[in-house]
Amino acid sequence: MVEPLRDTRTLVIQLRDRIADLIHDEDLGPGDKLPTEAQLTQRFKISRPALREALKLLEQDDIIYVEHGRGRFVSAMSAIRVERPITVFESVTDMARHYGYNTVNKVLSIAEETPDKTTAEKLKLAAGERVIRIERLRLQDDEPIMYCLDYVPRSIIPTRLYDIDWSGSLLALLEQYRQRPRMSAATVSAVMLPDDVVERNDLRDFGPALLITETCYSAAGVPVVLAIDYHRGSHFSFSLARK
Repeated sequence: MVEPLRDTRTLVIQLRDRIADLIHDEDLGPGDKLPTEAQLTQRFKISRPALREALKLLEQDDIIYVEHGRGRFVSAMSAIRVERPITVFESVTDMARHYGYNTVNKVLSIAEETPDKTTAEKLKLAAGERVIRIERLRLQDDEPIMYCLDYVPRSIIPTRLYDIDWSGSLLALLEQYRQRPRMSAATVSAVMLPDDVVERNDLRDFGPALLITETCYSAAGVPVVLAIDYHRGSHFSFSLARK
C-alpha cells in the first residue's frame, strides 16, 4: 500500500486564512502595518518558512503588500470580504462544510471505461488509456444537494475498483497515490440537470443548478481529475471580487 504524504500546503493555506482572520478581527484597514514575522511566528506557533509561504499567498491575493525596509501592510483589497470566493480550490467536502452542510456521499455508479474525446483531451490521455468514472450524490438530511461526476485516469489508481471505498474524499484517496490535486481550471454555468440523470436517479425536484466543470492538476501540473459538479441552486451561492 502506498503511504500518504503529509499535506504541508494545507497547513500553509490554513495559516494564510488565520492571518486573514487576524486582519479582520483586529480591524486592520488599508495601509495598516501587519505584525512582524517574529510576532506572527510566536502568535501562531509556526515555523518562519511556513509563515513566509502563507504571507506570499496573501501578497499574491492582494490582501497585503510589501514595502522593503518597512514591512508588510494591509492592502485596499482586504476591505472586500468575499465569503465564498469561487476562485478558491478546495475539496467538495470542505466547500460544503463551509456552507454548514455535513454531507453524506451516496455512490450511484463506479466503472472503468474508455473516455470520450473531451474527457481524454482535458486529462491529456494517450490513445487507448482508460478512466475511472465515479458518479455520486451528496445528501444533506437525506436531501440531494449535489450531483457529481469525476473522471480519473486509470493509470493513477491501479487498485481493483471494488477494493476502494468511493464514498470518501477523492482528494484524500489521490493523496495516497501521491497525486493530490493542488489547483484547477474551471468553467461555471447555470443549467438544469441532464434529463437522463433526472430520470435515472429520481431527481425531478432538484431544480436549477450551478454547474462547475474543472480540470484538477497535481503539483507537477499533470491533470488528475475531471470534475463535473452540479450544485443545487437553492442551496449554494458563490461570490467574487474583481480588480
